[in-house]
Amino acid sequence: MRVIAASTRPAKITRRALAKQQTREKVLLAARQLFTERGYEGATIRDIARAAGMSTGAVFASFADKSELFGDILTADHAALTEAMSDAAQGKTTVDSALMAMFKAGYDFHYPQLPLFAAGVAVSWTWTESSEQRNREAVRPIRDLILQQLRAGVERGELVERHDMRLVASTLWDTYVRSYRRAVFDGWSSDDLQTLLRDQVALILAGLRA
Repeated sequence: MRVIAASTRPAKITRRALAKQQTREKVLLAARQLFTERGYEGATIRDIARAAGMSTGAVFASFADKSELFGDILTADHAALTEAMSDAAQGKTTVDSALMAMFKAGYDFHYPQLPLFAAGVAVSWTWTESSEQRNREAVRPIRDLILQQLRAGVERGELVERHDMRLVASTLWDTYVRSYRRAVFDGWSSDDLQTLLRDQVALILAGLRA
């Protein structure tokens, strides 16, 4: 019989740790709902605590402040979006189709929670340097996915690498993010945004065609 060394056994989660984790998840769920409904400024810690069925003290036991709570939600969203966009690009044989499949996955993800997305963009102008760095790290995998598709396009002979592909990937992501202003201020639908972005992507890639 093989004996597993104590150091290699999975750590047993304590009842206290489990309760703390469950509290944290309840707070995140309630906060996401309120941020989506009211935006960042409209959702207070007191409101979030009430929606989660707990005291404000319990919220502060898991999060230092509202900014940290909001940052955790955005980080989780970026991770989920990275996975969704990666799945969407699978099996696509052209750079255009891969990019648009990825961005469609993005619209499918962000559009239903548009106030939350808009709040994230707005708050990004006022948060701390550490929050900015955290957000950049969370977005980097998405930009890397876009970069992978551009490089795959070069390998297939669809694109000529005349420019810094990292810059192009960053430009494509920034263009996607900016498109939401039309949804927020002009009432554009997800289909409208995709039509616009398709033309913008074509324009950006035109300079990289052979």
